[in-house]
Amino acid sequence: MKILAYSLAAVLVLTGAARAQEADPTGPQPKLPTESLTIIGDDGKSHVFTVELPVTQEQQDTGEMFRTSIPADSGMLFMWPQPETQAMWMKNCPVPEDMVFIGADGTIKSIAEMTVPYSLTPVGPSVPVIATLELQGGITAALGISVGDKVIAKQFGGG
Repeated sequence: MKILAYSLAAVLVLTGAARAQEADPTGPQPKLPTESLTIIGDDGKSHVFTVELPVTQEQQDTGEMFRTSIPADSGMLFMWPQPETQAMWMKNCPVPEDMVFIGADGTIKSIAEMTVPYSLTPVGPSVPVIATLELQGGITAALGISVGDKVIAKQFGGG
């Protein structure tokens, strides 16, 4: 029985590895459906972005991979099923990004600025978040977006 269990486990591991390898994208995904999202700073200034919404596991796994630019007024919003400490990486991402980590109430909890292209080092906050917003690298500093600012979108009960 033990041998069967180990054999079955080996088959499952190998099958999972094969699926992961098959699913590993080799190019950018087509543009996804978009929505408008607004970030309101402590100073009252509003910054409007058009964000793509990856909803399937494959869309989320691919994210911004292989895209050679992110427009200043655009981004990608990853929603998680429940608040948790999320980590992202820059695998196959050739341009730096600002990663904005958002709490369930729509408040920015953490920002990772100018993430390193192609890095496999996990990037994420130490607090639970419900969403991650990927923006053009450097845009949060340029616009004065900071921790505590409010994100307005239907996903957070507004917009």
